Amino acid sequence: MTHVEADPRLPIIWITREFRARPARLLRAHTDPDLFAQWVGPDSMQTRVEHWEARTGGSFRYLSVRGDESYAFYGCFHEVRPDRLAQTFTYEGDPDGVALNTLWFEDLGDGRTRLRTRSLVDSFETRDGWLRSGMEAGMQDGYRKLERMMDE
Repeated sequence: MTHVEADPRLPIIWITREFRARPARLLRAHTDPDLFAQWVGPDSMQTRVEHWEARTGGSFRYLSVRGDESYAFYGCFHEVRPDRLAQTFTYEGDPDGVALNTLWFEDLGDGRTRLRTRSLVDSFETRDGWLRSGMEAGMQDGYRKLERMMDE
């Protein structure tokens, strides 16, 4: 199960989940555009990657699509390394709402990894808006798909 926590002192969302996969495999699912498109987002949406350079200094843009609706997201990969991924994340509909996401891939041994994510935004209002937006439900759907992928 995914644990989501709003930091009481800073405009941060903490997300923690364990996966039955080694860190390298889980990192690849976050950096390979074909794999990423298979799991990210709500079950009701499809992901179409338009641009993807998962390297330190690279960038990305993708669309979440449902019928005639589409929502664009973009950002920059600030650091890509085996145990950590740092990137910005922006919903195109709210270009001022930039998050700095840092993901840690912690090897627990026995083929398991704890994924810890810290999403830092510019204000408590932005953070709380993200939490009210349905972000958590979409993330839960996505992580369930990712867990199934890791089981294959």
